[in-house]
Amino acid sequence: MKENAWVVLIAVLVGTIGVACNGSVETSTGGSEPVGVANYGDLLELFLEFRSVGTPTTDTGLPDYTVPAMSRQREQLNGMRQRLAAMNITDWPVDQQVDYHLVRAEMNGLDFYHRVLRPWSRDPGFYLQTQAGAGPVRGATVRIRNLPLDAERIVRVRRDLEMVPEILQQARGNLVDVPGDLVVLALHYLPGEVGYFDTIGVAMQEHHPELVPSAEAASAAVIDYGAWLEANRSRMTAPAGIGVDNYNWWFKNVQLVPYTMEDFMDIVTRDDDRLQTFLALERNRNRALPELEPVATGEEWQRRKREGLEFAMQFLEENDVVTIPDYLSALGYLDRGPLSAAPQWPRPETDFFDQTGDREPLPELFHEFIGHYLDGQIVGRDDRPIRGTDRLYAIDMVRSEGWAFSLEELMMHVGYLDERSPRSREVVYWQSIFRTCRAIADMNMHANIFTLQEAIDFCYECAPNGWLLPDGYHVWYEMETNLRFPGWHSGMVVGKFQFMKLFAELVRQRGEEFELRGFIDDYLKSGRIPFSLIRWEMTGQTDEMEWLLSDGGFE
Repeated sequence: MKENAWVVLIAVLVGTIGVACNGSVETSTGGSEPVGVANYGDLLELFLEFRSVGTPTTDTGLPDYTVPAMSRQREQLNGMRQRLAAMNITDWPVDQQVDYHLVRAEMNGLDFYHRVLRPWSRDPGFYLQTQAGAGPVRGATVRIRNLPLDAERIVRVRRDLEMVPEILQQARGNLVDVPGDLVVLALHYLPGEVGYFDTIGVAMQEHHPELVPSAEAASAAVIDYGAWLEANRSRMTAPAGIGVDNYNWWFKNVQLVPYTMEDFMDIVTRDDDRLQTFLALERNRNRALPELEPVATGEEWQRRKREGLEFAMQFLEENDVVTIPDYLSALGYLDRGPLSAAPQWPRPETDFFDQTGDREPLPELFHEFIGHYLDGQIVGRDDRPIRGTDRLYAIDMVRSEGWAFSLEELMMHVGYLDERSPRSREVVYWQSIFRTCRAIADMNMHANIFTLQEAIDFCYECAPNGWLLPDGYHVWYEMETNLRFPGWHSGMVVGKFQFMKLFAELVRQRGEEFELRGFIDDYLKSGRIPFSLIRWEMTGQTDEMEWLLSDGGFE
């Protein structure tokens, strides 16, 4: 089925590339030729103004996603995009030009949300508090920490709980062009949403019984919302995929990735060929060795994870891979909660990454601890006013996930698995192959070739060793993020490709002067920005930016 999915999608890409979801497809950057005299201070002022727009609210503080409110927001955006496009940045230093293109990409992101994604009118899950991946309803998110609450937090929690029925009522009027697959996703996660508010109600009984009725009302409103979705499901039949042209526009103008969907599919399938070949060679080399066995107890699971974290830091330092800052510690990572307690044991069920991680935890730990946690610690200390802020519209996803994914295999060549069973290398390839499965499913859904269920079935058939649960957390989460953030999982594979391209170019440029630690340190200091911008700064190469700023490029 994996091969067939590739063949069918290629036929679409080279034949009828114009399947689009909603709205016209723009291929220019918008605005007029740059004519205004501007400096970096003007850009920063405009950036802060753009970031202040945020989600409109009513007089009561309720998030407002109605048609008039969204129309006003888009009108504001159009004015700011025109002002940005009029700035002449030709003589600015490269780092300031990079910041300009970050602002441009974020504005393009909001434009894309208005023209194409429109989660407030297309996605029922957008209004569920537990589905932050779709864009949480700001102002109505409740967290239970540090009970009892002080007087100020009591007022805030009551207000947020009371907003839930109101925002779900508003959703009924806003949702006018709903894809059936997004209804399926919302209904799938609805029980967890109900349980979320039920848990709040139970937690409040001891210290704040006066808040229990509000929690119960929120839970009841979610149940009613689910009933409304079921009752109206038959008329919610729009396609869930955004279409090939819109997919290309998203990556060119928002993610700043210089490839089309056709390029993506070529990169993904070529890498899958390589991975399948390397895995077969590893399996042949290891044929006389016993298969890896998963851990047998929760205590062993926890011990191996903790030892793996300490090993990762020591390995990277001793092998001159990256500078380990003083503030990075395994304890700091553990305080975030991922390993603070062993999972229920024996496990009631094991999904794909449970199966791989229970056999060899180091690839996943390098991905999460070094790839994301170290990266996040560095970014969190970046005080540059534009580059150091969190990126909107997942503009950092290809760079962040591509980097973390790269570590699993590239650090294997540095030697982090050398003292483990040779079978551990197979885990790296299994995990990588599963990511190509998710990437192919992503593209087929957005080309409207796969439905959500067909994508789930495809991933189940494609995942190595039959380890993916067909109705498990992994596949639902991954297909949800694919639909709500186009290219999330294909972007991970392409991001690895872009990181390796950058790596190779700097090896060629620096020759004998190339140092791995210096390269990685400089890369991380660039910030969570698209690879095309990092490459421009680090290599001086402008070809990708020229393509991204061109009006064409999709032929």
